[in-house]
Amino acid sequence: MTTVVEKSIEVDVPVSTAYNQWTQFEEFPRFMGGVQEVRQLDDQRMHWVAQIAGVKREWDARVLEQVPDQKVAWAATEGATNAGAVYFQPVGAGRTMVRLHLEYEPEGLVEKAGDKLNIVEKQAESDLEKFKSFIESQGAETGAWRGSVGEGHGVGTPGVAHAAPSQGDSGKAGVSGTAVAAGAAAAGAAAAAGIAAAKHRTGDDGDRTPTTTTEADYVVTDVEVVPEPGTTTYPGGPVSEPNRPI
Repeated sequence: MTTVVEKSIEVDVPVSTAYNQWTQFEEFPRFMGGVQEVRQLDDQRMHWVAQIAGVKREWDARVLEQVPDQKVAWAATEGATNAGAVYFQPVGAGRTMVRLHLEYEPEGLVEKAGDKLNIVEKQAESDLEKFKSFIESQGAETGAWRGSVGEGHGVGTPGVAHAAPSQGDSGKAGVSGTAVAAGAAAAGAAAAAGIAAAKHRTGDDGDRTPTTTTEADYVVTDVEVVPEPGTTTYPGGPVSEPNRPI
């Protein structure tokens, strides 16, 4: 059965600052509980690794729509089934409302038990609070990507139907004997990110380890990736943006 989580929070930074920080996807473990690693595979795909209370989940996600200063929408293509969107809206001078909509499917007894305890909802609320504390203490974003993905394609707010290729996938779970009711939190650990769905550009491409991944069949057709006007592009992104991965 599909579970829906909706959370929002106001942060004391301009909308561009909040949005720009959210595009720094590989920094999500700094404020997202249970997320061990996020790897950007290309302009639209990323790989997540999360572990909470002994339950490990991995999943691949694809960005379906990204509009600067407004929205990031995603859906899982393999592993833990989840989909959703994060919205950004200015609410006054130097303030931004960050709103998360997440849908996920708990799989197995462990995750279903955790779902009844609202673990994912609590994790999402906690992670948004940590994001607020992180960006307000920084005072400025650590990087940014201002390109767009699928803008104007009418994706809306994706649900688990957009994550059909991942349905029934155990998410490569590794469950310990003490991991009762913890699995659901890992399946939605990307919640504060709108989970799984934002874009990240690392600050040091030289430290990146090449990754080999297997392409999944996607539910949606290819969408156009549009760089920020005035930049020169290469396969990893605009040349003027050193934080873009290759």
